[in-house]
Amino acid sequence: MGEEKSRVWRAALVVLTILFVESMSFAAWAGDGMEAVYQLFQFGNGWGRECRDNTYGRAAAGSYVTALKVTLNNQPEGMTGTVTYQVNLSGSGWLGWAENFAEAGATDTDMPLEAVKMMLTGELAEHYDIYYSVFQNGAWTELVMNGEAAGAEGQGLRVDGVRAAIREKGAGVPEEPQASGRVIDPTRPMVALTFDDGPSIYTPRILDALERNGGASTFFMVGNRIGTYAPTVKRMAELGCEPASHTWAHTYLTGMSQDAIITSLNQVDAAIMAAAGVPTAVMRPPGGYINQEKQAVLAAKGVPAVMWSLDTRDWKTQNAQNTINVVLGNVKDGDIILMHDLYDASAAAAEVLIPELTNRGYQLVTVSELAAFRGGMAPGHIYSQFRP
Repeated sequence: MGEEKSRVWRAALVVLTILFVESMSFAAWAGDGMEAVYQLFQFGNGWGRECRDNTYGRAAAGSYVTALKVTLNNQPEGMTGTVTYQVNLSGSGWLGWAENFAEAGATDTDMPLEAVKMMLTGELAEHYDIYYSVFQNGAWTELVMNGEAAGAEGQGLRVDGVRAAIREKGAGVPEEPQASGRVIDPTRPMVALTFDDGPSIYTPRILDALERNGGASTFFMVGNRIGTYAPTVKRMAELGCEPASHTWAHTYLTGMSQDAIITSLNQVDAAIMAAAGVPTAVMRPPGGYINQEKQAVLAAKGVPAVMWSLDTRDWKTQNAQNTINVVLGNVKDGDIILMHDLYDASAAAAEVLIPELTNRGYQLVTVSELAAFRGGMAPGHIYSQFRP
């Protein structure tokens, strides 16, 4: 009887072992959070940040997508296959399929993508679906899957963003991405506080005030100062602020050659990318000096020129209360407000203005965010406000 029980237990142990191994095998094949990772090449700005699974990836205001790279993270070990993707490039039609984070599209063109397809291959295709959509004509298209086309080809509509998500086979469409960070309500008033000539020792105080009050600003920085304050610039981007260009050495564009302007702006772009890992979308001409010839240079570079509608003249007065009075006595929805983060008095004014503007119902946004909700920007054009 004891021997019979022993045989039964041994058999049960074998069965349990088989079930355990099979369940572990299934768990490995099912993957532990496999996700899509994708990156967009933005005309005039270069490659943006990597987007994680089921994230809305958008080109900066005034830009659009000309190339795409896609890969997978946490692919189940031993499961064959990869992600492949194809793009429809305006003027060229559907290009060949790419895979494993290879470039699809073109980085040396001003022609936008019009549509996108994605597929999984091998055993991945048996166990997973890939869903995706594009931002086109001011809205996200319906999600499609497994090789279907997202976007309208041949209609002159460009792709301004991409969303992609991996789901287990048959699990259905992915949930709507959760809002992260700041949420902007386009129906409410908004203004762009902008700061020129920094960064400096006073910039962190402005960032502290923005962080406490859930706001963001655009910082038009002098490129040769960025390396000294690289951690500040990195924090700037992490808070959702916009690091922007004010030329490499605060040189007036009207006195520069075309080559000198491009070299200066490229130097600032490289410094911002090195410090914060983000592309540069906008620039401000030092002193506000610009003419049609220099606008053409900025158009070739792919950036708009941003001026202002409310000048605090804080650089001249260096009086915090005067700066506060100028802003609060004149501010309107859609204003671009000019300040400087080189002075203690300007930082002190910002520490009062940021919470007070928020209390008065203004959303503090970057220039690119303001533009995105108010008609957008085009390279080489000049903007000083964005009224509703």
